[in-house]
Amino acid sequence: MSGDAIGQQQEAIIYGKQHFKTMNRSEMMSRIRSKWTKPEVKVHNYLKGNRIRHQMHPKLPGHPDVLLTDMNAVLFIHGCFWHGCRRHYRTPKTNTKFWTNKIKCNIIRHKKNTRILLRMGYMVRVIWEHSLG
Repeated sequence: MSGDAIGQQQEAIIYGKQHFKTMNRSEMMSRIRSKWTKPEVKVHNYLKGNRIRHQMHPKLPGHPDVLLTDMNAVLFIHGCFWHGCRRHYRTPKTNTKFWTNKIKCNIIRHKKNTRILLRMGYMVRVIWEHSLG
């Protein structure tokens, strides 16, 4: 790597948003967590603080985020982007067809998994990212 490229990379890291210019798409996507996201941590801390028995990331169909053990209930904590929130989801301007299909499939998969969990006797609730403040 040339001295100029190293300087540009260091500059990108220093100035925050410019950092994304030096990362490729794969690096950015690898930083997106599937477990222990900020909304999940908020819900976990609330439940723990109120001494509500729960299990994070139980091995159940559809991979709910929380199992409320004493209530036979599961919680899905949905991010507005990944789950197509009607209030906040905006289709990206690039690769529109891919993202429209991706979000549509996520919604269909969630409905299917909800039906399975209901048949198993669980109460199913969704907490949207935007409702956590």
